[in-house]
Amino acid sequence: MKNLKNVPEIIVKSKCIGHPINFKWTKKKIDAILDPLEGNEELEIALTQINHKAAIGLTAALLEWVNWRFTGYTKAANDIDRRIDALWASIVNPEYSSPLDFDTDLNIPATNSVNGPIWVALMNVKMVDVRYRKGSYYLQNELVGLVLLARHISPKKKVFDKWFSSRIIELARLFPCQYSDENLDETDEAIYDSSNEPVICREFFFDPKFKYSPEAATQSLNEFIDHLDQKRNSFLQIQEMAY
Repeated sequence: MKNLKNVPEIIVKSKCIGHPINFKWTKKKIDAILDPLEGNEELEIALTQINHKAAIGLTAALLEWVNWRFTGYTKAANDIDRRIDALWASIVNPEYSSPLDFDTDLNIPATNSVNGPIWVALMNVKMVDVRYRKGSYYLQNELVGLVLLARHISPKKKVFDKWFSSRIIELARLFPCQYSDENLDETDEAIYDSSNEPVICREFFFDPKFKYSPEAATQSLNEFIDHLDQKRNSFLQIQEMAY
């Protein structure tokens, strides 16, 4: 959790921290985020242009956006940062984290305007994690709802839009998807191996001074993992720091 103590400047600018919970949270909005593919084709296409490790990095960054929005409003937010740390560790190796299971009984307390968005976010993250571990060629599709949620809860949506637009452009340029949708097996049984993809780090998303290179990203991610406390995070499975 030590890694996430510094609030990113862009999140401060978005007015997420401590802002009143004044966004609409209706059944229609919940359904639109849980089943987001219809009407969001442009976003879906943009996300399919990035590779798997970039998609996991984006997932961690979006979940951090959610985390800061609800910090101070509920103790449930305390569980989010453990999952963020696990996502970053899994970029190095999926075996460095255990599955990000969440609400296996499907209790679905999604109507509350605080716990509801958190439930939706963590359920989205769970599905991203499941597809990443399976090597699913449709991993990136699971991010659509998480993007929509992070934007919806952000008080300054133009700030979020500018951030997301700049990041998705750079992700597509530096971390392009290695396959095309055109000839994919629709049964979703084919397995994609992302182990040879370059790693990505938190600074790529939140530090405007960070200059990306494979070496810089690797060093930054290694330093991030060095500060993880496996004893306090049940999602971490790092036996040896051999990365």
